[in-house]
Amino acid sequence: MTTLRANGLAKSYGIHTLFENVSFTVSTGEVVGFVGANGAGKTTFLRCLLGIEEFDSGTVTYDGPVTIGYVEQQAELHGPTIYDDFLVAFADIRRLEDKKAELEARLHHHGSDTVQYEDNLTEEELLAEYERILLRFEQLSGYDYEARIRKVAFGLGFSDADFSRRTDELSGGQKTRVLLARALLREPDFLYLDEPTNHLDIEMIEWLEAYLKNYCGAVLIISHDRAFLDSVSAKTIELANKTTTTYVGGYSYYVKVRDERRAALEAAYAKQQEHIKATEEYIRKYKAGIKSKQARGRQSQLDRLERIILPPEARTFDFFSFQPPAECAERVFESENLSFGYNPRHLLLKNLSLLIKKGEGVALIGANGIGKTTLLKLIVGELTATDGRFKIGNRVKIGYFSQEHENLNPSRTVFQEIQDDFGFDDFTCRKYLGAFLFHGDEVEKIVGDLSGGEAARLSFLKLMLTGANFLILDEPTNHLDIPAKEAIENALMSFPGTFLVVSHDRYFLNQVTNRTLEFADGIITAYEGPYDYYREKKAALAAWHDENAAPPNPDTLKNAETKTASHRTPPKMLGAEPAPQPDNKKSASTKTESGKSRPTAPAKVSEPPKAAPKPPVDEEKLARAEAEIAMCEAELKMLEREISDPANQSDPVRSADLAAQYAAKEEELLQRYEKWGNMV
Repeated sequence: MTTLRANGLAKSYGIHTLFENVSFTVSTGEVVGFVGANGAGKTTFLRCLLGIEEFDSGTVTYDGPVTIGYVEQQAELHGPTIYDDFLVAFADIRRLEDKKAELEARLHHHGSDTVQYEDNLTEEELLAEYERILLRFEQLSGYDYEARIRKVAFGLGFSDADFSRRTDELSGGQKTRVLLARALLREPDFLYLDEPTNHLDIEMIEWLEAYLKNYCGAVLIISHDRAFLDSVSAKTIELANKTTTTYVGGYSYYVKVRDERRAALEAAYAKQQEHIKATEEYIRKYKAGIKSKQARGRQSQLDRLERIILPPEARTFDFFSFQPPAECAERVFESENLSFGYNPRHLLLKNLSLLIKKGEGVALIGANGIGKTTLLKLIVGELTATDGRFKIGNRVKIGYFSQEHENLNPSRTVFQEIQDDFGFDDFTCRKYLGAFLFHGDEVEKIVGDLSGGEAARLSFLKLMLTGANFLILDEPTNHLDIPAKEAIENALMSFPGTFLVVSHDRYFLNQVTNRTLEFADGIITAYEGPYDYYREKKAALAAWHDENAAPPNPDTLKNAETKTASHRTPPKMLGAEPAPQPDNKKSASTKTESGKSRPTAPAKVSEPPKAAPKPPVDEEKLARAEAEIAMCEAELKMLEREISDPANQSDPVRSADLAAQYAAKEEELLQRYEKWGNMV
């Protein structure tokens, strides 16, 4: 085991002290989350640990020789193509590979006059050198470095076709993935990651989590992704108030213990203040009287008392609430057969039928590049659909939070951005801006010079002031630190209107949404719950498919006691339910008080006349029907588990409710099988 030891570290810029007297240890096998507010000095601290910047005082030592990997937020790529950049990580192995090939060629031609070499090594000397090079090559796992490139690259969403793409044509997010892959390839002893989940979609983040959980070296991570930190870290180091505090646990444990310590400190502070106040009152009352000697004694005690000092509260949004929006139609957004593609032969959206109702908080999830932002831009009118139609409900006012903050004017000052758009007086502008942490001369900053977090804060302030009742949010938590994210969550949870949000922040989605739309292959599947509910349903479906691999007999589907999946291909969409349709002929879904959906029985499909030939099978509708059947089966299994739970059996009301749900679900399943049978 190798250990990093930091002792008495301090760093200042002029009169501004970032941190002082910081000491901690990190050993191989540990994954450590490094947290703190934006501007606390986390990235500077990491760069000092790496030797990129110098400490003012203190030491950083390792127990022995180590290899180090570093992924920074902004870095340059080295190769002309993506694959060339990956190869940079194996420069030493490739030099050994070239040398090995050269020695093999020399040994093959040794003794011939066809090739002459200046060193004139004997065959024994060549063999000795070859064995030395070969041993080192094998120690570095030189034979499998290309396989390691493919494993890591594919896990982070790259394909064979991407390997030849030029690095100077990549987006910021793609460059981040290249840098992350390059750092992971050599599996260094100490891996330093600065915001590694930025620009990664949820699937890539979960792949990275699995990779780091099995990582043998030490990992020190700066991140504002709370779900990611909870998943991978077993130790948390907080940088706040110019020092660090270590917590032996993940992010949720750190928050719990930090708040408990803060509460205990505040209670002790309050008690001490009461003691000080009472003592000072006694001294004032008796310092000139008969008890003056006791008063002087208490004054001496008070002078020697070690005062408890409360650390300052972290700066964050101290005012964030949406004004009650105007009432609007129950059907806020509905689309029918909506399609869109920049290339008519490659549609990002295919026959999308979707309904969003008043009061819903809806998450839209899917891989990067799948078309999520495209759908948002269709809704707000920045793009025009290729086919189909959609409708915004009566009295619906849309507020749009853009990922790129296009609603900000880069040439104006922060103050002008609010005053010019909303016409407030100076006092009101400064009040709102101050609430969003723009104080003093900061309101005179040029918008184009703002950091990502500052631009996000300004965009959210403008969104709050619009009075919109339907919010369209594209990656709203990017660049925000954790306290700011928590303020946004609190605001959205109390927002009485409707919102549709694209985000890869799973913790955020679990806090604020009550419905999840999975976007894949141009099709949306709805899950009537937040992100964890979606994951639970996906897992149940996967388990169901594993247990029900045998194909059913189509002739006995209606009367079979045990029903299995279609004998055709597995369902293409593993969804809880298809997205609710604006067409009233489709099945509806009603929410219960618990937040779960209670699907009503679908309209029966009339059978075609026997004499008429069957129409061609619609593969998309068939896949949707199969997904509905699979979901019903999974929900029946979950209800069976709840019914068999002793806690539920001992509750007559709950038991009766579950029995009614089970009966309704069985009836629904029979109808879905009937509908499926009419389609095949």
